[in-house]
Amino acid sequence: MFPDHIRDLAAKLLAEYGLSGRMVAAAESCTGGLIAGAITDIPGSSKVFDRGFVTYTNVAKSEMLGVPPSLIMAHGAVSAEVAVAMAVGALAKSKADVTVAVTGVAGPDGGTEAKPVGRVYIATAVRRGPAKAREYTFSGDRHEVRMQTVECALERLRAARPVLT
Repeated sequence: MFPDHIRDLAAKLLAEYGLSGRMVAAAESCTGGLIAGAITDIPGSSKVFDRGFVTYTNVAKSEMLGVPPSLIMAHGAVSAEVAVAMAVGALAKSKADVTVAVTGVAGPDGGTEAKPVGRVYIATAVRRGPAKAREYTFSGDRHEVRMQTVECALERLRAARPVLT
């Protein structure tokens, strides 16, 4: 189901987190559960992956992750601010040590001049640490945008891995 390079990234993530005894969770909008799917496609993922939240609608973002509706109204669902709120909300509602959140415009429709098709925000949050978001603009069709998002989300999770304290 997933390309080899994404499976390899997920396997590396699981190995690294497994060594540290840390867990991860994902909050997904435009990927619709693909990040959770890529991670749980690897045997032994239950030792590292706590849970996933698929929050495709604004109401789901608010109800499941506690994203304030006023934040969505002020910045739009596709924004760094909402991605950070999603990551922080996933941290609060899980046993994970690190979370990743994605929100974006996968296409083929829904893009604007300010937020074109392919615009994605990926945020990570770490317990006892800062939450950070980064903006990406991916190219290709809907499937390609979503796969690039999964790949970057896995890379961001790897980079955010906390050290044992």
